[in-house]
Amino acid sequence: MGLVIIFALVTILAAYGGFSALKNKNFLGAFWGVASFLTFGWFTVMTIVHSGFPTGTH
Repeated sequence: MGLVIIFALVTILAAYGGFSALKNKNFLGAFWGVASFLTFGWFTVMTIVHSGFPTGTH
């Protein structure tokens, strides 16, 4: 459950970092930001598919 939340937060931060680097014309930073976004986004989706969406109750 916590893993999905951590992966989702890292995915959001990677998207923001990649967009910010692209806006500043930092192409190496944009590459790594987008690569991190794709990688952690894939981990997020696959963790949700495999483990299910975290619920508020246990």
